[in-house]
Amino acid sequence: MAASNTSTTKEPSDASPSSSTLTQRSKCSPKPTTSTLIDTNGNPFTLPTYTIQEIRSAIPLECFERNPLTASLYIFRDLFQIAVVFYMAHSFITPEYVALPLLRGILWSIYGFVNGLFGTGVWILAHECGHQAFSPSKVLNDTVGFVLHSLLLVPYFSWKISHGKHHKGTAHMERDTVHLPPTRETFAAKRKMAIGELAEAAEDAPLYSMLYILARQMAGWLVYLWTNNTGHDCHEKQAEGRGVGKKNGLFGGVNHFNPNSPLFEAKDAKLVWASDVGVLAALGGLAWVGMTFGWANLGLWYVLPYFWVNHWLVAITYLQHNDASLPHYDSESWTFLRGAAASIDRDMGFLGRYVFHDIAETHVLHHYVSTIPHYHAERASKAIRPVMGEHYRSDTEGGMWGFMKAMWTVIRVCQWVEPSEGAEGVDKHILFFRNNNGLGIKPMSMKGSSI
Repeated sequence: MAASNTSTTKEPSDASPSSSTLTQRSKCSPKPTTSTLIDTNGNPFTLPTYTIQEIRSAIPLECFERNPLTASLYIFRDLFQIAVVFYMAHSFITPEYVALPLLRGILWSIYGFVNGLFGTGVWILAHECGHQAFSPSKVLNDTVGFVLHSLLLVPYFSWKISHGKHHKGTAHMERDTVHLPPTRETFAAKRKMAIGELAEAAEDAPLYSMLYILARQMAGWLVYLWTNNTGHDCHEKQAEGRGVGKKNGLFGGVNHFNPNSPLFEAKDAKLVWASDVGVLAALGGLAWVGMTFGWANLGLWYVLPYFWVNHWLVAITYLQHNDASLPHYDSESWTFLRGAAASIDRDMGFLGRYVFHDIAETHVLHHYVSTIPHYHAERASKAIRPVMGEHYRSDTEGGMWGFMKAMWTVIRVCQWVEPSEGAEGVDKHILFFRNNNGLGIKPMSMKGSSI
């Protein structure tokens, strides 16, 4: 029984900010089980029993080595690519070379897309700095990360702090700070429905799903920074009392720019202010470019690639933590080990391997040991898969096209989380995705229940 298959592994002290048709599971055959735990695909689920020490011991020692020179060369490569693309566009997408305005517009759109890809690569390398994976030196890590993220209008230290809490509370319904799914009750409340009606409700219109994807991809990252909309909303439990009366939302007092936000502790105030100064300095530089060279040029040169960076950031992180096979946990059932396993590797083809530094392909590893640099991550990821066995999750069919298809599939399948039908004991505290689109396992029968 899964109720007795309980790992005693707690959050480690060094946890740093540290195919079924939907998911390709490990090649290991699932163990026979009488568990009531059923994921959205209808597969039985059992809790992991391996340990953090077994994970770390399986990784070759050289994978833990961080070389700042190697890391710097990747940064130089990405920035050089951005500079070359900008130079080519600025020099040749002009009336002298391209007479038709429509064609110039198409070419500048391609420029924005390409430099958005390379800009995302820079974002990912700054993310490594936040995890101290760039160098053994904390000062060097934070200096490089601060500069790179500020140039991309990211509040480096503020995000680093909240992202570290995401790593320490992954898939915890009261602690995770990003891409936390709604419960059945919350999902129903937003639609002003009785809880029991969801299982019988008509399908959400595909048009609604499409509009939701477009809105999230365009503005999701900015909305998250300002409202914490996809993070937990249990701020009353903030240890210093900073969350009293505060809720997620635009004017709820929970954002990444306010030192008094419950996302932070009092000791973090100077770092939050420093992050704000970095973003303001970058905005000041952009304003100078706009006033000097024209606001239309600023839009083409920076804003267009910037929104592509935001798109890729939201798409990658969303699909790392949402899938029909993944569980979530409440405070009665969560451990660090279980939460770290509640993530999934995906294949983005050439873009993932070359441009995005394997961030999607090795994300499960990243949640167990986040200080491993990306250039060692593939080898380390392969090393831990035998240890994880059936608990390792990946969806690698179709490469980039499969990744894009997964965006649609996950939106339609993963609408809210709830316990499995008939779950008892600890199983009641382990939640799985369900939906009202008739996909996968049906939601629990809750007739007569209401909000």
